[in-house]
Amino acid sequence: MNSIIRSLSKLTLKEIPKTPSNFFFERCKHSKPQPEIVLSTVKGNTVRKPIPGYGISYRRIVHFPEKYTVKPLDVTNLAGRDPITGRVVCGGIGGGIKHKYHWLDWKRIGPEEGPPLEEKVIKIIKDGCRTALVALVASGSNVRYILATENMKPGDIIKTSRQIPRIPVRANEGDAYPLGALPIGTQIHCVEKYPGLGGFLVHAAGTYATILRRTPDNRIVIMTPSKKEFSLPETCMCTVGRIGNIEHSSTPIGSPQKLREMGYRPRSGLWQRKSGRHGRKLRRPPPVKKIESSKDESEIIQFSYDRPFVKTMRSQFHY
Repeated sequence: MNSIIRSLSKLTLKEIPKTPSNFFFERCKHSKPQPEIVLSTVKGNTVRKPIPGYGISYRRIVHFPEKYTVKPLDVTNLAGRDPITGRVVCGGIGGGIKHKYHWLDWKRIGPEEGPPLEEKVIKIIKDGCRTALVALVASGSNVRYILATENMKPGDIIKTSRQIPRIPVRANEGDAYPLGALPIGTQIHCVEKYPGLGGFLVHAAGTYATILRRTPDNRIVIMTPSKKEFSLPETCMCTVGRIGNIEHSSTPIGSPQKLREMGYRPRSGLWQRKSGRHGRKLRRPPPVKKIESSKDESEIIQFSYDRPFVKTMRSQFHY
């Protein structure tokens, strides 16, 4: 009995330091919260184990101010380590040139009635923290950064409106409209997942999504660059056109030193794509995913069948 008491006394949890409030991760200031902390006991001490993923890249920390600004922001390179414990989470990240971070305004807010909001493109720059080019636009005294499109150049006038007219709008490249206001087949990017959330889908250089069809329940089906289809509300905002810097994916890196400058460490060499060791899987793309608001509570259905439900293995289906 005494041995059990002594072993339980070693499992006392110590207070874990929290992340400083002025540290935010790469995408924007209002990013997804960190996952639950996993604790493990090693020799009587509680150790925090970071979890990769969940929108956290462990590449850099951006120091965001309280108010939006177009001034380049300072960053702290993490080199694949957890900012609290210093433990290596992602072994493929390290080194690299420290770049300033340009804070993008992901929400294209315009009037619901009347003429659209017009903004002028001031300049287009390269941001080292992302693959796409960045455009500085201004309307009156408001200045902000957005993603630059394929043919965007300084001096262009872009429009933003939240109105959904009866006849589809013939929008120009760089204009922002709801999904329901654009014709079928339009190339779009920076699509909202929920109305008012801000650009959430399709951010990489040279990518675009396509509007496929409309559904009777006032929803629009789009196809992303990964060939996945999403059913979104027609009031979700999007930007017309293809993201610029198209040659990014086809530009060779050139040398291992250039890859080190980009912030990638050498790999172990265990993964051999062309040897056939790991196989090759050809599968159909998944069906259309209908995105609903997380506030809606789904109805719970209770089955009358008392036996446990057995899920059919995917390997039994041959496409």
